[in-house]
Amino acid sequence: MWSDLSPVGIRRDRLMAATIEHGFRRLGGDVILIENGCVVTVDDAQTQHDPGWVLIDADTIVDIGSGTAPASARRDAVDIIDADGCAVMPGMVNSHTHLFQTFFRGLGDDKRLLDWLREYIWPGAENLTARDVELAASVGMVENLRSGATSVLDHQYVHADPGSDAAACAAAERIGLRYYLARGWADQNYPERLQETSAEVHERGAVLAAEWHGAANGRIRVEHAPLIPWGCSDESMRRLAAQSTSWGGGLHTHCGETREEVALSLDERGLRHIPWLASVGALGPSTQLAHSVWLDDDELRIIAASGASVAHCPVSNMYLASGVARIPEMLALGIPVGLASDGPGSNNRQDLFEAMKVAVLLQKVHSLDPMILQPEDAVRMACRGGARTFGMADTIGMIEPGRKADLVVVDLRSVFVAPVHRVLSALVFNATPRDVRDVIVDGRVVIREREVLTVDEQKLLADASEAARNLFRRAGITTRISR
Repeated sequence: MWSDLSPVGIRRDRLMAATIEHGFRRLGGDVILIENGCVVTVDDAQTQHDPGWVLIDADTIVDIGSGTAPASARRDAVDIIDADGCAVMPGMVNSHTHLFQTFFRGLGDDKRLLDWLREYIWPGAENLTARDVELAASVGMVENLRSGATSVLDHQYVHADPGSDAAACAAAERIGLRYYLARGWADQNYPERLQETSAEVHERGAVLAAEWHGAANGRIRVEHAPLIPWGCSDESMRRLAAQSTSWGGGLHTHCGETREEVALSLDERGLRHIPWLASVGALGPSTQLAHSVWLDDDELRIIAASGASVAHCPVSNMYLASGVARIPEMLALGIPVGLASDGPGSNNRQDLFEAMKVAVLLQKVHSLDPMILQPEDAVRMACRGGARTFGMADTIGMIEPGRKADLVVVDLRSVFVAPVHRVLSALVFNATPRDVRDVIVDGRVVIREREVLTVDEQKLLADASEAARNLFRRAGITTRISR
């Protein structure tokens, strides 16, 4: 892990000192035992321990099992969480969102993608301060944690204030989730105030990575994120893809979200999105492709051969009438698929329980085949598929010894859920964020009995609402934010 950080000059002792300073547990620290719940491992065999137990030492899962936890586990545990009547599942991964858009919820309903961008997102983004981004991101992070997502891949493409990216990372460090900042950029065919030159992106990316890539015990990572194929030049793509790889990051981009965008790419270069990405050396195992709706057969085969992953945003694709992604074909080809909410401006929630349910139902109604996707597929995409898009396929997304202790306890004793005949079905078709009881990230309890422990949630909401009112006043966007 630490060798990935050396190209940007981050030293292991510096990171360890920062970790200790901010109070996050290291190996040899607190031991947590979760017992009496149905442990949904999401392993290859879909193993469940019902009832079962999970033992955590510091930031790592060290043991799991069925039945009653051994006496030694109870003796060593500093904290025992009783999960009776609950499911214990891996933390889900929100594979693509734009956290700054929490300020834009409900603006531009019933707009097509490009109209929505021109009328609301771009004018607002040009006026966002670093403080706005910090508050908006903080609200989105708490929302994700409350929705069972312990890891968030944030396509953060707003840099009108140069401090915005660092502000988002600082929010993640404070709130305690696992955070991948995909630093978005465009150097052509985009609003002038939101564009950056290749040299600017290169320099600013290096500075950000030096400070934040690998910070907070490795919870925070940084990569480049070309915003849209028609907004990025070939030369910049080649240069910045290589730079992101040099510090151990990946590459994240919107891809084939709408037919109109594919047409723009064809007009610009004579190439569809995937062949173009391949031509500039930007398609490989560390590439994440958001949306990927309008892809042809050849493009699917190219993605499968490259090892790239897809972030599927079913709710957003429906909200914007973008289309239906070819998820069954992708899975059949072995393409890793994670689930995502997309930004709150085009969803308008960041709720992976909703994303799991909609992902299954959308394919059923589209294909008229009730068997085409099952709850097992949805949970796997949300957890292990998401871990793959996050670049941590062997570290998160599953409950087994040696993996990071990113876990969610979901209360199944509710009139909305019970009686439970099949836990996976209940998680996908019945459960919602109201059922998330406890959340652990990197071995740290960040939500306990539905209470967020790392931030004053009500003060955060009040501060964010006031900042949003001021933002839209500056941007000249008419809106009414209730107090």
